[in-house]
Amino acid sequence: MINHTRIVRIEDYEELVGAETVERIIRKASSLRDLHVVNVNSTYYGGGVAELLGSMSILMNSVGIKTGWRVIQGSPDFFSITKKMHNALQGGEINLTERKKEIYEEVVYENVIRTHLDHDLVIIHDPQPLPMINHYRKRGPWIWRGHVDLSRPNPELWQYFRPMVEKYDAVIFSIKEYAQELKTPQLFFMPAIDPFSIKNHRLSEEEIDERLSHYNIPTDLPLVVQVSRFDVWKDPQGVVEAFKIARQEVDCTLVLLGNVATDDPEGPEVYASLLDSQEERLIILSVQDTALVNALQSRAAVVLQKSLREGFGLTVTEAMWKGTPVIGGNVGGIRYQIRDGVNGFLVNTVEEAAARIVQVVKGKALRQRLGEAARETVRQNFLLSRNLEQYLDLFSSFETNFTLKHIPVSGKP
Repeated sequence: MINHTRIVRIEDYEELVGAETVERIIRKASSLRDLHVVNVNSTYYGGGVAELLGSMSILMNSVGIKTGWRVIQGSPDFFSITKKMHNALQGGEINLTERKKEIYEEVVYENVIRTHLDHDLVIIHDPQPLPMINHYRKRGPWIWRGHVDLSRPNPELWQYFRPMVEKYDAVIFSIKEYAQELKTPQLFFMPAIDPFSIKNHRLSEEEIDERLSHYNIPTDLPLVVQVSRFDVWKDPQGVVEAFKIARQEVDCTLVLLGNVATDDPEGPEVYASLLDSQEERLIILSVQDTALVNALQSRAAVVLQKSLREGFGLTVTEAMWKGTPVIGGNVGGIRYQIRDGVNGFLVNTVEEAAARIVQVVKGKALRQRLGEAARETVRQNFLLSRNLEQYLDLFSSFETNFTLKHIPVSGKP
């Protein structure tokens, strides 16, 4: 007989956030029991959105809200176009031809035909499935959740997207800096992590050693680590350059661990461009192994997330939860996660990143101080229980005519 693993319930968070918070969440969920919710995005794995949906959909079900998750399908042409759109939303250039828009909308419509969304609430994530709202008779509110850095979106692309976005009943961005001029009410939910997942639960030293040994990662020198999709916005080349400068002063090993999401056709090219840099003390891995991520983030002397744009860095929060100092790019949501010099460091250049690597690797007391503050920051602000409560508040805020009664304010931050 199969021994089914017990799913995480909101009650499991009591030891982390307190009984009062858990009781309040259960009380809010009780008035929403049997609500039927569905999330739609573009990939089951690779990147933070898929990770969030995996854990959040389970946690919502555990409090009595029937929550599903659908993934749209598309051709290579479609995902090439949506990747260009993703880049343009973060400030890149795009040649937005009528043919690109035609392919984009046709593939989305094909997904509409085979995806039956007759739920009480529909949450659409990021630009890939955005136009789905054009083709349904809504039974309840539709929410668009934009996860990317929208501080400087390409004007032409945003002009194209805006009429579709305004058809939604609410829009969620990660931080207020991403707010846009919209008729639709906007809310701001920073993402959060599941502390009980394989990636985030506490590993023993023996378990860490086993994972690192399995991939032939040496542990005789301090580990400098970056975990992220192979994406130019994550600046893996900048990490390599910073490491090469830093190791002129400190002996250490760099591990760049990444993956290639199914909806990101540029990933393999970025990964291939890094391989020429690989050497004995500069290890580049493209594998799907969440236990390895956990082991690296737990054992590292310092973790980097040297992003050039970042809606919100889940890998930053993951490493902070493990009590590991993080050096992050001074951009987007990372600035809400890291308080410079308090629970990590923010950097603007390769040279600044290199200097901070040296400082953290050399400073045992500094590592301990930053790490302890980092874990407490996550406990207070970035656990999934907080994100769940924000969604419950939002769901409760809709009138029967799908308009918001008020902007929810409860739940931290």
